[in-house]
Amino acid sequence: MKLHLFRKLNPQARILIIADNLWLFGEGMFGPLFAVFAEHIGSDLLDISWAWATYLIINGILVIVFGKISSSIGVRRLLVGGYYLNAIVTFGYLFVDSAVDLLLVQAGLGIAAAMATPTWDALYSAGAKKENERTFLWGLADGQANIFTGLAIIVGGTIVSSYSFTALFVIMGSIQIIAAIYQTKILFTKKHK
Repeated sequence: MKLHLFRKLNPQARILIIADNLWLFGEGMFGPLFAVFAEHIGSDLLDISWAWATYLIINGILVIVFGKISSSIGVRRLLVGGYYLNAIVTFGYLFVDSAVDLLLVQAGLGIAAAMATPTWDALYSAGAKKENERTFLWGLADGQANIFTGLAIIVGGTIVSSYSFTALFVIMGSIQIIAAIYQTKILFTKKHK
């Protein structure tokens, strides 16, 4: 792997990967703790299944829709909007005290991810023309996603065991706001051709 290529990433790809790593860190802190939190608010296995299925189904449908209409809305604006919506909805976990509340937060996160995912992928894909550059870009994105999520899981578990879910959700949302603010730079970056 040629790490010097990371330094040579175009500004658009660099913004995308840095914001994504921040977002993944914020999001990843909750990963395996989702079931523990759901149990904490009195949900059972069926409630957890419904909440997770709601996220996936809404996300799956809207990824297709946003992928289709993104150019008419503006790919970059839709991406940034998805990041901000995700951060806002993450703070919604602070108010979850029932299975229905959990379902609503999961639905909101599904919408946010649907706005950001196809647009992020499209913009990031435009970052390289040569095949070896494309494979490196995607290797970089996927590898860093796993690294940052893995580290986040450890940090999230430490926060919940030392403090509380409330502290976790405030930290998660704050990191995601920082990611959204950083991602906003994409609106002012020259389009990569």
